Amino acid sequence: MSDIDLRHLRSFLVVAEKRSITGAGAALHLTQQAVSTHVRQLERALGADLLVRTSRGVLLTAAGEELAAGGAAVVDDVDRLAARVRAVAGALTGTLRLACCPAATTLFAVDVAEALEASVPGLRVELKGVRSPRQERELLRDGRADAAFMWLPIGDAGLHTAVVRTDPRAVALSARHPLADRPALTLADLTDDPVVRPDVLASTEAERFWLGEPRPDGRPAPRGAVVPTVEDCLLDVGRGRGVWFAPRPLETLLPAGNVRWTEVTDGEPFDLAVVWNDHAPQPLVTRLIAEVRGLVGGDGRRDAA
Repeated sequence: MSDIDLRHLRSFLVVAEKRSITGAGAALHLTQQAVSTHVRQLERALGADLLVRTSRGVLLTAAGEELAAGGAAVVDDVDRLAARVRAVAGALTGTLRLACCPAATTLFAVDVAEALEASVPGLRVELKGVRSPRQERELLRDGRADAAFMWLPIGDAGLHTAVVRTDPRAVALSARHPLADRPALTLADLTDDPVVRPDVLASTEAERFWLGEPRPDGRPAPRGAVVPTVEDCLLDVGRGRGVWFAPRPLETLLPAGNVRWTEVTDGEPFDLAVVWNDHAPQPLVTRLIAEVRGLVGGDGRRDAA
């Protein structure tokens, strides 16, 4: 038995309702021959006679009665499914507002926006630049942004996250630091170095993570200065006032001649994530995550809801 063609089934159902091929053709705006052809092809597909033609119209066989009883539900199910698919496709239009902190996303934010707009006709991606993760979280929480790119943790259970890339932890040292020429370091090597940090992080949990706490010996990290921006961190590091932990890719975005970047082999890596709120259009967020992972090479194995 071959597959049933929905056009043929629809024609048969109208014939069954009208008890007339001519009447079905008028209702369907088809010729009588076209309707007859649909019914014959449906009979061949099912391997059963469905109609008996008479001078006054048609009668249904037992097989025809069975198909008429169940066929309408099949057509209705397909119609409802098509409507749901169209509704989901319709949700992939409009505007997606993305909050972006340049230090985390300069390398790919524009490419992601353009890729999304190219793959989803009618979509407009609006990039909203901010200066800090704290501002990103504020935009998400008050509804001025649908999603953002943020380094985890963010310390907010009310938001959802999906990891798009995991990067090794690095430390920025003054070029004059005794360990500046080492190819790699451990947290124990940096036990006595004060850690400077920018006043931009979104939570106490995030601050402790960026400090590299707890240390292997259980002690807290020595606190250095709190400075306004990540650029100020590098200025303090360059002057020998402390060290700064950050994801390794920031070495490319924040170069400095008097600073050396070195990987910290036992430091917990940094997860970059797409973060979104409950009101974000989920189909678009799903496409966003896929596009970012494709561009930056993330595998998402550390995802959290």
